[in-house]
Amino acid sequence: MNLPNKLTVLRVLMIPFFVAALLWDNGGSRTLRWAAALIFVAASLTDFLDGKIARKYNLVTNFGKFMDPLADKLLVCSALICLIQLGQLPAWMVIVIISREFIISGFRLVASDNGVVIAASYWGKFKTTFQMIAVILLIVDIRALKTVTDICVWIALALTLISLADYLKKNYKILTEGSM
Repeated sequence: MNLPNKLTVLRVLMIPFFVAALLWDNGGSRTLRWAAALIFVAASLTDFLDGKIARKYNLVTNFGKFMDPLADKLLVCSALICLIQLGQLPAWMVIVIISREFIISGFRLVASDNGVVIAASYWGKFKTTFQMIAVILLIVDIRALKTVTDICVWIALALTLISLADYLKKNYKILTEGSM
C-alpha cells in the first residue's frame, strides 16, 4: 500500500476518535472539542496531502480513486451529523448537504460506467473549503465568532447548491443520453 493510500486509511481511522472527542459529555468538554477540531484539521490535511502526493509521484490507484472521496464524505458527514446531535446545525441543512454528495456520487458512478470521468469543479472545491471552515468553527464554538461561523455555514450551504447546479448543468447528458 503506497503512502497516499495509507493517508486515506489514516483519515478513516481518525473518524471514530474525532466523533468520540466531539460528542464526549454531549460536547460539554472544551478540551475535547479542541481535540476534536485538531483531529478534524489533521484528517482534512491528509486529504490534501494524499492527492498531492499521488499526483506528483504518479501513485494514483483504483483503491485511492474509490477510498479517497469516500473517506472525505465519511469525515464531513460524521461531523455534520454530530453537530445536529449537539444542536448546532439544523437537520434540514445537513440533509441538503448530504443529498448533494449522494447525487454527485451517483452521477460519477453513471459517468464511470460510460467511460467518463467527472473531475471536481472549482465550485466543489470552494464548497469543500467552506464546509471544512464552517465545521471547524462550529466545533470550537467560540461565541465571539458566532456571526463569522453563521456566515461560513450559509456560504457552505449556498456553495453546496451552486456546485450541485453546476454539476447537473455540465453533466445532465450522462443521464439523459446514456452511453456517450
